[in-house]
Amino acid sequence: MKILVLGAGVVGTAAAYYLARDGHEVTVVERHPAAARGTSYSNAGLVSPGDATAWASPAALKTFIRSLYTSDLGIKVRLRLDPYFYAWSLRFLRQCTTARLRANSEVKLRLALYSRQCINEISDEAGIGYDDRRKGILYFFRSQKSLDEGSENYRFLAKHGLPIEIVDRNRMVELEPGLAAAKDGIAGGVYSPMDQTGDSRMFVEKLATYARERLGVTFMFDTTVEGLVVEGDRVSGVMTQGGVLAADAVVIAMGPESGLLGRRHGIDLPVYPVKGYTATVPLEVPEKGPTMGGADEDNLIAYSRLGDRLRLAATAEFAGFDRSYKPSDFARLFKAGQELFPGAFNPRKAVVWAGLRPMMPGSVPVIGQARYKGLYLDTGHGHVGWTMACGSGKFLADLVAGRKPDIDPQGLVYGG
Repeated sequence: MKILVLGAGVVGTAAAYYLARDGHEVTVVERHPAAARGTSYSNAGLVSPGDATAWASPAALKTFIRSLYTSDLGIKVRLRLDPYFYAWSLRFLRQCTTARLRANSEVKLRLALYSRQCINEISDEAGIGYDDRRKGILYFFRSQKSLDEGSENYRFLAKHGLPIEIVDRNRMVELEPGLAAAKDGIAGGVYSPMDQTGDSRMFVEKLATYARERLGVTFMFDTTVEGLVVEGDRVSGVMTQGGVLAADAVVIAMGPESGLLGRRHGIDLPVYPVKGYTATVPLEVPEKGPTMGGADEDNLIAYSRLGDRLRLAATAEFAGFDRSYKPSDFARLFKAGQELFPGAFNPRKAVVWAGLRPMMPGSVPVIGQARYKGLYLDTGHGHVGWTMACGSGKFLADLVAGRKPDIDPQGLVYGG
């Protein structure tokens, strides 16, 4: 078929790769001037099945409410006249039960484990290096109370196939010598050896080049999608600022903008943008930096080692499509980084960025055919889009081809 993939982030580019491998004529349409210039441009760098626990939970509900009047949390809510945010919030609140937490987390873990395998297969096949480290990730807690409470989620993931090790602070420093200076302020953590790290932008840029040169995928950059072309019960193309592009099938993989396009055509697609902040800084003393990825679970700050760079990421801010930032937005990030890895870097040399994550209320992405024949969704991956993107692309290609997917589709196939 002739297929249009809307979006050249890691999700769209991975989908294009797998669809082209099946022999389809694939064109990727992207409003930015190059691949991975939106959500995939900069993230925590974690490929993290260990982070498969859904956001929506009884604990998250309490944090969400506290964020309305407390400014120093990792979650921030800017109340605004946005009816879509309030509609999304109600759906999020309905997911904040223990039963939904477990169900959503199991689906996320299934896809994340599969996707990690897909990332490594693509990397090996295409010869893609992306400053990856396959050493695991440490999720640590500041107090014994938060360790005891937080480790319950990891034990649930372990029951569903994620190898983990609950570690005290001494074992933690054995695994990650870079945390030695911060050891006394950490109670312990969870080590997920299957997790890994890498630069998503580097991966996407190289995968796009491979897909274009080896698989014949066409990339149309600087092209804004304005709507779908619908004929009866079928999508036959997309409208862009440069005219109509005809197709046999269309895949919406536009990250946070996916919901905007879906709503124009009556598609129930509750994707809402959640802003995150990152800083990437050269390691001036590499041996003082981390050797693997990690997450400070109490402060909601994540980091990864990308070659001789340190990537720091934090904050989930509900502020609509506002991508702006100011220096003070990164103060908490640098303070935590310097506390964890003193002397490793100079924050004045950091490259800072803010981007939007496409969040679904239950943290589970939507994949599969939507309202019209020939229209497919591959979006809503939230804060672990880098982790789940390649598995989603292969899963989608199987659905398009009518093949049985490699993993259980329960809870993954779009039903809106």
